[in-house]
Amino acid sequence: MKPRDDLVARQVRRGALRLLRNLGYVGLAEAGLASGRRADILALDDNGRFAIVEIKSSAADFQSDGKWPEYLEWCDAFAFAVPVDFPDQLIPETAGLIVADAFDGVVRRPFQICAPLAPSRRRALTLRFARLAASRLQTFEDPLERAG
Repeated sequence: MKPRDDLVARQVRRGALRLLRNLGYVGLAEAGLASGRRADILALDDNGRFAIVEIKSSAADFQSDGKWPEYLEWCDAFAFAVPVDFPDQLIPETAGLIVADAFDGVVRRPFQICAPLAPSRRRALTLRFARLAASRLQTFEDPLERAG
Protein backbone atom coordinates (compact mmCIF):
# COMPACT_ATOMS: atom_id res chain seq x y z
CA MET A 1 0.00 0.00 0.00
CA LYS A 2 1.32 3.45 -0.90
CA PRO A 3 2.04 5.82 2.02
CA ARG A 4 -0.85 8.11 1.03
CA ASP A 5 -3.25 5.16 0.84
CA ASP A 6 -2.05 3.95 4.24
CA LEU A 7 -2.67 7.37 5.79
CA VAL A 8 -6.13 7.59 4.20
CA ALA A 9 -6.98 4.06 5.39
CA ARG A 10 -5.97 4.94 8.97
CA GLN A 11 -8.09 8.11 8.86
CA VAL A 12 -11.11 6.24 7.46
CA ARG A 13 -10.67 3.52 10.09
CA ARG A 14 -10.66 6.09 12.89
CA GLY A 15 -13.81 7.80 11.61
CA ALA A 16 -15.56 4.48 10.99
CA LEU A 17 -14.75 3.25 14.49
CA ARG A 18 -16.17 6.47 15.96
CA LEU A 19 -19.33 6.05 13.89
CA LEU A 20 -19.67 2.40 14.94
CA ARG A 21 -19.39 3.42 18.60
CA ASN A 22 -22.20 5.94 18.05
CA LEU A 23 -24.26 3.13 16.48
CA GLY A 24 -23.82 0.93 19.57
CA TYR A 25 -20.87 -1.20 18.47
CA VAL A 26 -17.41 -1.70 19.92
CA GLY A 27 -14.81 -2.37 17.27
CA LEU A 28 -11.40 -3.88 16.83
CA ALA A 29 -9.14 -3.01 13.93
CA GLU A 30 -7.19 -5.71 12.10
CA ALA A 31 -9.02 -8.65 13.67
CA GLY A 32 -8.01 -12.09 12.46
CA LEU A 33 -10.71 -14.59 11.56
CA ALA A 34 -10.50 -18.39 11.76
CA SER A 35 -10.59 -18.45 7.95
CA GLY A 36 -7.15 -16.87 7.87
CA ARG A 37 -8.54 -13.54 6.64
CA ARG A 38 -8.20 -10.35 8.64
CA ALA A 39 -11.11 -7.95 8.98
CA ASP A 40 -10.19 -4.27 8.79
CA ILE A 41 -12.80 -3.70 11.50
CA LEU A 42 -14.68 -6.36 13.44
CA ALA A 43 -17.41 -4.79 15.57
CA LEU A 44 -19.76 -6.25 18.17
CA ASP A 45 -23.08 -4.78 19.34
CA ASP A 46 -24.95 -5.19 22.65
CA ASN A 47 -26.93 -8.14 21.26
CA GLY A 48 -23.86 -10.14 20.26
CA ARG A 49 -24.19 -9.35 16.55
CA PHE A 50 -21.04 -8.83 14.50
CA ALA A 51 -20.39 -6.34 11.74
CA ILE A 52 -17.36 -6.34 9.48
CA VAL A 53 -16.24 -3.13 7.83
CA GLU A 54 -13.82 -3.37 4.93
CA ILE A 55 -11.82 -0.19 4.38
CA LYS A 56 -10.98 0.93 0.86
CA SER A 57 -8.69 3.94 0.60
CA SER A 58 -9.00 4.46 -3.15
CA ALA A 59 -10.65 3.14 -6.31
CA ALA A 60 -7.45 1.23 -7.13
CA ASP A 61 -7.51 -0.37 -3.68
CA PHE A 62 -11.09 -1.56 -4.24
CA GLN A 63 -10.50 -2.77 -7.78
CA SER A 64 -7.41 -4.78 -6.83
CA ASP A 65 -9.12 -6.66 -3.99
CA GLY A 66 -11.80 -9.26 -4.65
CA LYS A 67 -11.69 -11.08 -1.32
CA TRP A 68 -14.45 -9.11 0.41
CA PRO A 69 -17.28 -11.64 -0.28
CA GLU A 70 -15.39 -14.11 1.96
CA TYR A 71 -16.16 -11.89 4.96
CA LEU A 72 -19.93 -12.30 4.61
CA GLU A 73 -19.96 -15.71 6.30
CA TRP A 74 -18.23 -14.24 9.37
CA CYS A 75 -20.65 -11.46 10.27
CA ASP A 76 -24.29 -10.45 10.65
CA ALA A 77 -23.80 -7.18 8.78
CA PHE A 78 -21.23 -5.90 6.31
CA ALA A 79 -20.19 -2.51 4.93
CA PHE A 80 -17.37 -0.80 3.14
CA ALA A 81 -15.82 2.35 4.61
CA VAL A 82 -14.35 4.78 2.13
CA PRO A 83 -12.97 8.34 2.12
CA VAL A 84 -15.10 11.31 1.12
CA ASP A 85 -13.63 11.51 -2.41
CA PHE A 86 -14.21 7.81 -3.20
CA PRO A 87 -16.43 7.09 -6.25
CA ASP A 88 -19.45 5.48 -4.51
CA GLN A 89 -20.68 3.82 -7.70
CA LEU A 90 -17.81 1.30 -7.47
CA ILE A 91 -19.27 -0.24 -4.31
CA PRO A 92 -21.87 -2.94 -5.06
CA GLU A 93 -25.44 -1.78 -4.36
CA THR A 94 -25.97 -4.75 -2.01
CA ALA A 95 -23.12 -3.72 0.28
CA GLY A 96 -23.38 -1.19 3.08
CA LEU A 97 -21.43 2.02 2.65
CA ILE A 98 -19.80 4.27 5.23
CA VAL A 99 -18.09 7.49 4.21
CA ALA A 100 -15.54 8.57 6.80
CA ASP A 101 -12.63 10.85 7.53
CA ALA A 102 -10.30 11.07 10.52
CA PHE A 103 -13.01 12.55 12.72
CA ASP A 104 -16.28 10.76 12.03
CA GLY A 105 -18.31 8.83 9.52
CA VAL A 106 -21.78 8.62 8.09
CA VAL A 107 -23.78 5.65 6.84
CA ARG A 108 -24.51 6.43 3.22
CA ARG A 109 -26.07 3.02 2.53
CA PRO A 110 -27.39 0.60 5.21
CA PHE A 111 -25.26 -2.35 6.20
CA GLN A 112 -25.71 -5.49 4.12
CA ILE A 113 -27.50 -8.04 6.30
CA CYS A 114 -25.84 -11.44 6.08
CA ALA A 115 -27.10 -14.94 6.83
CA PRO A 116 -27.25 -15.55 10.59
CA LEU A 117 -24.09 -17.01 12.06
CA ALA A 118 -24.27 -20.57 13.28
CA PRO A 119 -24.27 -20.62 17.11
CA SER A 120 -20.91 -22.41 17.23
CA ARG A 121 -19.33 -19.86 14.87
CA ARG A 122 -20.83 -16.95 16.86
CA ARG A 123 -19.43 -18.41 20.08
CA ALA A 124 -15.97 -18.93 18.56
CA LEU A 125 -15.97 -15.43 17.05
CA THR A 126 -17.08 -13.88 20.35
CA LEU A 127 -14.28 -15.68 22.18
CA ARG A 128 -11.74 -14.61 19.54
CA PHE A 129 -12.99 -10.99 19.81
CA ALA A 130 -12.74 -11.01 23.62
CA ARG A 131 -9.27 -12.55 23.68
CA LEU A 132 -7.95 -10.11 21.08
CA ALA A 133 -9.40 -7.13 22.96
CA ALA A 134 -7.98 -8.38 26.28
CA SER A 135 -4.59 -9.07 24.72
CA ARG A 136 -4.40 -5.55 23.29
CA LEU A 137 -5.45 -4.03 26.60
CA GLN A 138 -2.86 -6.07 28.48
CA THR A 139 -0.13 -4.94 26.08
CA PHE A 140 -1.26 -1.34 26.49
CA GLU A 141 -1.31 -1.65 30.29
CA ASP A 142 2.08 -3.38 30.58
CA PRO A 143 4.83 -1.76 28.50
CA LEU A 144 7.09 -4.77 29.09
CA GLU A 145 4.60 -6.88 27.12
CA ARG A 146 5.36 -4.75 24.05
CA ALA A 147 9.08 -5.37 24.31
CA GLY A 148 8.73 -9.15 24.45
